[in-house]
Amino acid sequence: MEPAVSLAVCALLFLLWVRVKGLEFVLIHQRWVFVCLFLLPLSLIFDIYYYVRAWVVFKLSSAPRLHGQRVRDIQKQVREWKEQGSKTFMCTGRPGWLTVSLRVGKYKKTHKNIMINLMDILEVDTKKQIVRVEPLVTMGQVTALLTSIGWTLPVLPELDDLTVGGLIMGTGIESSSHKYGLFQHICTAYELVLADGSFVRCTPSENSDLFYAVPWSCGTLGFLVAAEIRIIPAKKYVKLRFEPVRGLEAICEKFTRESQRPENHFVEGLLYSLDEAVIMTGVMTDEAEPGKLNSIGNYYKPWFFKHVENYLKTNREGLEYIPLRHYYHRHTRSIFWELQDIIPFGNNPVFRYLFGWMVPPKISLLKLTQGETLRKLYEQHHVVQDMLVPMKCLSQAVHTFHNDIHVYPIWLCPFILPSQPGLVHPKGDEAELYVDIGAYGEPRVKHFEARSCMRQLEKFVRSVHGFQMLYADCYMSREEFWEMFDGSLYHRLRERLGCQDAFPEVYDKICKAARH
Repeated sequence: MEPAVSLAVCALLFLLWVRVKGLEFVLIHQRWVFVCLFLLPLSLIFDIYYYVRAWVVFKLSSAPRLHGQRVRDIQKQVREWKEQGSKTFMCTGRPGWLTVSLRVGKYKKTHKNIMINLMDILEVDTKKQIVRVEPLVTMGQVTALLTSIGWTLPVLPELDDLTVGGLIMGTGIESSSHKYGLFQHICTAYELVLADGSFVRCTPSENSDLFYAVPWSCGTLGFLVAAEIRIIPAKKYVKLRFEPVRGLEAICEKFTRESQRPENHFVEGLLYSLDEAVIMTGVMTDEAEPGKLNSIGNYYKPWFFKHVENYLKTNREGLEYIPLRHYYHRHTRSIFWELQDIIPFGNNPVFRYLFGWMVPPKISLLKLTQGETLRKLYEQHHVVQDMLVPMKCLSQAVHTFHNDIHVYPIWLCPFILPSQPGLVHPKGDEAELYVDIGAYGEPRVKHFEARSCMRQLEKFVRSVHGFQMLYADCYMSREEFWEMFDGSLYHRLRERLGCQDAFPEVYDKICKAARH
């Protein structure tokens, strides 16, 4: 009974403290207390529920039987919206706080919410090497199922809670993207409900205009109800090499060279300062050398970016064998390095061993409980951005990030960008090697002002024919936005499919200048 009594006393003291200080004070100045006591246990319950649900649904094969009825229900909702006069735009009924994006979509309150309860893996066809999934299936679900039967996605973006729909309607990337491209480039078919309530399937050869226009459109061409995605055979481990590199010129040269080597299954860089980085290259394998296995995903292990930093601090190269699923979600436990700002002692060995099994808190729950004051503080004093620039501009881009926001570590992830129709493609007619530069954290530049600093960064990205991931805060004007993205096919389809009165334009949905 003594532990229970102690716990009750601690809870009572905490509630009294909250009552004295006020909930807003605790959420802003002592956020780790609220996260550790409430959000971590709640996140664990969420994870267990969705894992068990996904396992039961797939084992009973109930998802394919129910999928058709669920799609017809969506069509019915859209047709009812039309019959009622199409008075407002439509959007999905999924609450804004459930998305991984830190942006809060206020349009959910004014638009017609179409309820889309599609969160199941429908079919795995190993002969055709295709998995068919509903849009709310997460990367955690995908890896749990596919790796258990010896398969994987060619591009499997990092965080557990990222959904297939978000990765298609937005975008997704992983350290294998130098071989396979962005997440959209491993998709072979999309199924959508359009503005008139009709159902359509599109592929590179069937309704191809729509197929190429859907990625990055943020749900403004129709409601995604299923997708078919390529799968490839998986192996047990990733044989991962760590190489510290110093000097920006040497870093860019090494990173570019490794990104061009087809034998590398995975290429990733972590930049810890302007001239210090660790470049990682990996290949899948079924065998591990004795003594070199590192199950980095275990709850008591150091956060991955801290583990990598040790190679830089000790100035030594390394070779490790990491279980495949652990590798795919290597940054999940620390939400890249964002969790250190929420739980400053989260990587302490004592915390990891006692409470690491509950980490990380769900990003959606962090959003739900942050409050307006904290949201504004984050907006003005915190950066979460992914900018995609040509590899040839990497050195210039790193200097720009350093001068404009000065956030470290910086994530470097290479990808090949095919020359295909749509919102995002290279400037020329041939595929081009690009790099995703991810900056997540508190800017260290003096007198940081979010709007002016980010507009300066966006201007640079446009000047080198780069792109900004649309999950993040975007400060561009409408003209600047369509200078960055090729809207020719997108606008043509919106007119043809009757989207102009049914869905907002992508700019109006995601850009701050349009939302304020």
